[in-house]
Amino acid sequence: MENIVLTIHLILALGLIGSVLLQRSEGGGLGIGGGGGGGAMSGRAAATAMAKLTWILAIGFLITSLTLTVIAAKNSGGGSVLDLPGSEASAPVEPLPLVDPNAILIPDLGSLTTGGADAAAPVNTQGAPATPPASE
Repeated sequence: MENIVLTIHLILALGLIGSVLLQRSEGGGLGIGGGGGGGAMSGRAAATAMAKLTWILAIGFLITSLTLTVIAAKNSGGGSVLDLPGSEASAPVEPLPLVDPNAILIPDLGSLTTGGADAAAPVNTQGAPATPPASE
């Protein structure tokens, strides 16, 4: 059912685009152009067949839009967009390992000048090394 309504909707959309583009411009867009003798006292011109067709296509387009909205609302489940298919919500999540907030990793600059491997020694926030540096 939804595919049929969607197909009709797309056909109406294309027909509406075509009918609007085929109509004669009446001017007055953005305050430019003349409407050909129009004034405050002029009456409205009779609707042409193209204008009537445009109205019919527009009404059909709105009806199919509302119908597709109702169909989509009926087919929607109670799930969330964030729910991934196949994911288990009951699987326990392992916490991250705790890190000593007072320990900060500072690179050992001595190893850079001696050509040794890059090493980092944990240091307390007071500035004293938590572990003695390795002697060479």
